[in-house]
Amino acid sequence: MEKENLKKIQKLTDLPTVELIKTLSTLDLKLVFSTSFGKEDQVLTDLIANNNPAIDLFTLDTGRLFSETYDVFNRTIKKYKRSIQTFYPQAAPLQKMVTEDGPYSFYESIENRKQCCAIRKIEPLKRAIKGYDVWITGLRKEQSNNRGQLEMVEWDESNNIIKIHPLLNWTEKEMDAVIDANNIPVNILHKKGFKSIGCQPCTRAIEEGEEERAGRWWWEQSKKECGLHT
Repeated sequence: MEKENLKKIQKLTDLPTVELIKTLSTLDLKLVFSTSFGKEDQVLTDLIANNNPAIDLFTLDTGRLFSETYDVFNRTIKKYKRSIQTFYPQAAPLQKMVTEDGPYSFYESIENRKQCCAIRKIEPLKRAIKGYDVWITGLRKEQSNNRGQLEMVEWDESNNIIKIHPLLNWTEKEMDAVIDANNIPVNILHKKGFKSIGCQPCTRAIEEGEEERAGRWWWEQSKKECGLHT
């Protein structure tokens, strides 16, 4: 069944993005969109709110987000009159990690950082997408070399779900045009050099010429992924 659904969605990938969002509702599938309130996610929230209200929305609150992220979260639900289900880390493993290793253990090793991401993001994600057939994301090829290899529709083996990236081939210039035309709320940190915004302790502004995700876990030589999108 999953392969059949995958093929159905793959046939839609040549459609304009608005038509793709609309047509997904005809497939009799349970659809969910994950937002972290970056530019990509704000554009998709606007498209979903205006073209396919059947798509559910969720976000992951790690407990370490920027206050500016909470601000755009609040402005978004007020503008679109849409609830965004919020998932938090489980208290017990988070408490154990911080008690035993301290609040900044993720700076000490990649293993520690991955443990923090697993507790704060990956486990809540699995709860968030449970029961859905399709997970919609705001991934774009421009964000990093790693993401440049993605297909618009793929099977996520680790989460047993179809993933679709409607903005995969969009440029930042195209997103900015839509944001300006539709008065879409955006995080003010984007104007301060923060291209990709995650947890506050793990995010910095990028320098000219760096990849968009270079400011994430900047102290590591890694693929700049937390494990949500492997």
